[in-house]
Amino acid sequence: MDDFYKNGDDPSLPRLDGRVNWESPQAWDAEAAVQTIARLVREGKAEVPVYAIGADRRVDTRLLDLTGSPIFVAEGIFAAEIAPACRSLGLLAEAYALRRSRWLTFVRRLLRDLTERRKAPGLLVRRGVALLRAEPTVLARQAGLGCRPASGRSVLRRVAQFQDRPTPGQRRQRPVPAEPASDVTPSPGTTQVNPAASRTPV
Repeated sequence: MDDFYKNGDDPSLPRLDGRVNWESPQAWDAEAAVQTIARLVREGKAEVPVYAIGADRRVDTRLLDLTGSPIFVAEGIFAAEIAPACRSLGLLAEAYALRRSRWLTFVRRLLRDLTERRKAPGLLVRRGVALLRAEPTVLARQAGLGCRPASGRSVLRRVAQFQDRPTPGQRRQRPVPAEPASDVTPSPGTTQVNPAASRTPV
C-alpha cells in the first residue's frame, strides 16, 4: 500500500517543522487505495501506482491481476486507516496489526531503507528512532480502527485458512469481521486480507 503515497509536490501534504511529514496518514491517498481495493475485489484486476520513495512521486502504473486468487493481502503502515471504510463496503475479510518486537522492526526497517537507498542515511536513522518511539501509540490507534493484534505466524495461518475455503461454485463466503483489540505490542504496520473477485462478499 506504500505506492499510494502522494507526490512530493502535492499541496495537501502535511508538514512538520517545515518538512513534509511522511509519517502522517494525510501523506497517503486513502481514497485512491479504497477505490483500487474495490476494483480488485469486484473485477479481479486494477491499475496500481508505482511509487519511487527516493523521488517522492509516482513514476509509473502497473496492472495487478488476481486471476485464480481467492484472496489478496493489502499491507502497509496506513492500511488501518482504510479498514473501517473497506469493512463498511463489504471489501474486508480481516484486518490485523502485526505484533513483534519494535527493536526488531527498527533494525529490519533501517536495513531495508539503507539497502534501497530511500533517503540519506542520517535521515533514515533519525526517522527510524522516531518511529521506534511512536510505535506503541501507532498500534493503539490501529487497534482502535478495528485491526486485530497478531503475530506474523498467526496471520499466515489465518490466511491459509482463507485460501482453503471452497470456491464460489461450491459456497459463497461472507467476510469475517475483524475484532477490535486493546492489548497491543509494537509492530511495523497493518495487514488487510481482502476477498478477491472470485470471492466477492454477499
